[in-house]
Amino acid sequence: MAMTTIGKYVIERVVETERPYAPARDFFPDLSEDMLATCQRDLPAGQLTPDGMLQMSFHAYVIKTGRYVIMVDTCCGNGKERPLRPVFHQFKSDFIPALAAAGVRPEEVDFVMCTHLHWDHVGWNTRLVDGKWKPTFPNAKYIMSKTEFDYWDQVYQSGVKNTHTQAFEDSVDPVVRANQAVLVQDDYELEQGIWVEPCHGHSRGNFVINVASQGERGVLTGDVLHHQIQLRFPALSTVADDDADLARVTRTALINAHAGTGHLVLPAHFPAPSVGRIEAASVGGFRFDTES
Repeated sequence: MAMTTIGKYVIERVVETERPYAPARDFFPDLSEDMLATCQRDLPAGQLTPDGMLQMSFHAYVIKTGRYVIMVDTCCGNGKERPLRPVFHQFKSDFIPALAAAGVRPEEVDFVMCTHLHWDHVGWNTRLVDGKWKPTFPNAKYIMSKTEFDYWDQVYQSGVKNTHTQAFEDSVDPVVRANQAVLVQDDYELEQGIWVEPCHGHSRGNFVINVASQGERGVLTGDVLHHQIQLRFPALSTVADDDADLARVTRTALINAHAGTGHLVLPAHFPAPSVGRIEAASVGGFRFDTES
């Protein structure tokens, strides 16, 4: 668990797991051997394993505004059927105890904001109770992009079977049936100083969450940025991106909008330290400054 502040808001990172995830050149199809060698040399320790695996974290952020407790994304979840993701199939983690260590009980969460509806961002939306998937946060409203929801609902209803539709079935649809889902447009503002911004490409309705208070600002980027490799080489999209070309455009725009501004950037998968600022790198591209 790590804590930071943006003005009056307190933000805590709640970790489900941090581990080597995939070979970098498999996850980034356009990453050459030379580019990988550059990243091995230039990126901070702990970003890549010696054999070129991406070190990645799966974590949520809790925002405490003084009025609300807001959960941003909910990781992978326990006991979910994910046969195409063997490491996460019937996964067991200590996420709820980690949330308790941040001083939050599930019933105290007022809002869950889903940057998008991929399997590793909605898992703890629900948990198994008496053989049925029930909302983990019983008093929360779950904020989802209507564009994102409509797309995955259509795919799910079509009968397609994949990890994302399994997640829709066990981690999104039960929230809707419990009347706890709120489908929003791209200009949604939860309260003054917390608003969503469309950043489509990784998924159909992907958004980032802006946080501003007392002259300070940050952005919770979800999967617009997966890894520091994409700061060194911003043009690199991933195999997980729905539209690689659009993801490249929106990612580059996001980096350029926040680089050199002092804004905090809080990605969903950067291993610790996961909160930093984007600065121009002397060797080219950008770097993630966790010292300022």
